[in-house]
Amino acid sequence: MKDAVSFRTRKTSIYDKKSNTPFKISRSKFFNFLSCKRCFYLDRVKGLKEPSMPGWALNVAVDELLKKEFDLYRKEQKPHPIMVKHKLNFVPYQHKDLDIWRNSLKGGISYLDENTNLIIHGGIDDIWFDLTEKKLVVVDYKAQSSTFPVTVSSYLDAEWHLSYKLQMDIYVHILRKMNFKVSDRTFFYVCNGEKTKNKFDNKIDFKTTLIPYRVNTDWIEKKLIEMKDVL
Repeated sequence: MKDAVSFRTRKTSIYDKKSNTPFKISRSKFFNFLSCKRCFYLDRVKGLKEPSMPGWALNVAVDELLKKEFDLYRKEQKPHPIMVKHKLNFVPYQHKDLDIWRNSLKGGISYLDENTNLIIHGGIDDIWFDLTEKKLVVVDYKAQSSTFPVTVSSYLDAEWHLSYKLQMDIYVHILRKMNFKVSDRTFFYVCNGEKTKNKFDNKIDFKTTLIPYRVNTDWIEKKLIEMKDVL
């Protein structure tokens, strides 16, 4: 039996070097380029679809509930308890386009890189506002279930979390290109599903940990030029 091979049919998903129309690159496709240039080329230029991944229904549910929870504090412009716990002079950031920024399918956060004619975009989970520095703080929700303790060093040093850090770098870079003042300091809001209970009881208890990460955006401009060359 032959392996199933599928190709993209949407013209906007395939790069045409003869076109002057800006070409969209999502944050996830940017990471695909960093991981495997050949795979990226076959996808964006030749239209060869990468194998699809199953949905993460529980992770999506946690994301949606967290957004609703933080929106309650956003509406009143009061600090969330996690901010109080960590003595952060923050409030959830309020902006008329926040719902668009959260949805990558609706455009997310984006900017046109004039050097490459590429539109770089992605959907963020949340943004907090640093009342002291008057800067935006990017926050990414992460749901997981691990028996290992969640600490700053173990979380950030994990090889499979490299994509998380690059994700944050790109989000901050985009927002700065959108002319916002954005802090180098970002956070992963990690929700770890506990598996130590003796029974299910129709619920999963989560332990939340706030993991700080200081971004580095210096590498992005060079990689965008490399990406355009590959295209």
